[in-house]
Amino acid sequence: MQRQQVLILGANSTIAQALVTELLNAAEPVHITLISRDLSAYEQQNSARLTKILLSDYQESSIEKAVLTLTQTTAPTFSQVYIFHGLLHNETVSPEKRIEDFSAKSFTTILSANTVTPLLWIKALTPIITGDQPCKLVVFSARVGSIADNRLGGWYSYRASKAALNMMLKNVAIEFSRRAKNIKVIAFHPGTTNTGLSKPFQKNVAKGKLFTAQFVAQQVIKIVAKQVLNHKLSFLDWQGKNINW
Repeated sequence: MQRQQVLILGANSTIAQALVTELLNAAEPVHITLISRDLSAYEQQNSARLTKILLSDYQESSIEKAVLTLTQTTAPTFSQVYIFHGLLHNETVSPEKRIEDFSAKSFTTILSANTVTPLLWIKALTPIITGDQPCKLVVFSARVGSIADNRLGGWYSYRASKAALNMMLKNVAIEFSRRAKNIKVIAFHPGTTNTGLSKPFQKNVAKGKLFTAQFVAQQVIKIVAKQVLNHKLSFLDWQGKNINW
């Protein structure tokens, strides 16, 4: 059986770590390349099936350098690429509850992490993933990026950044349908997962709707496996159901 090549960007994410565990434990042979600013979560994993590439930041030049390293250290014919980058809050940024909370500085920070960084990765990886090898490109988005689904308001920056990400991915899917017939682009909503990103907001989550990272990893593996190369962008939730734009 041919070994599957998987690339995981933003590999320090809790869900990314769970995904790595699930892929390594699966029956299908796999080699995983991990790229992140922090790979300490994998210090105890010296598997020959892992390649680790550390970068200092997510500036465009750093991303280009990481991809150059990637081409020099592996034979990059990836069947799956996962992009986990996302920011909802940190020490200086938090979701807005009202328009008075909106800040240009915070918005720029959120937009950079949630929209710009994933697109920079796709740009840099295009020469690698547009070959003959069928590739499924999975970018973690969010249901709150759906304009049709927005009934609560708030979270101005996060919602806008994910909506912008979805539009960018739509553009990518259209362009690749013309020049890279072997790519399927997927915007994936994992649901509310028990991670640091959702921790401050978990008290309002309905019973049974706070998922473990392991569960989400298992779901995304199943969902990605079912996707066909139809040259279209799919916006899917953790159940594999389509989300309205």
